[in-house]
Amino acid sequence: MGNQIVHLNDKTFSENVETNPGPILVDFWAEWCMPCRALAPVIDELATEFQGKVRFAKVNVDECKDIPAKFGIRGIPTLILFNDGKKVNELVGNQPKDKIRSMLSKVST
Repeated sequence: MGNQIVHLNDKTFSENVETNPGPILVDFWAEWCMPCRALAPVIDELATEFQGKVRFAKVNVDECKDIPAKFGIRGIPTLILFNDGKKVNELVGNQPKDKIRSMLSKVST
């Protein structure tokens, strides 16, 4: 079975991230952003690798204004790792798969 990456917006973010237990990696991205598009297959692969351990979500910064502003998103792609509703780590820019995997491994049990 494939991975499940949920697409969140300003209305669905809180219930899926801030009030939901466990780790979730949120990818802040935009359709026009080439580094975001390059990172997408890596996120898909990691979502499969960490299935059942870490949840994955995407927030399109062009469609959502409140959530990117709340977390001070200045550049995309930005990956923010939340655990039990709290921000625990952040990576900005197109990052190597091993660096993202290392960050996820610290919260997946």
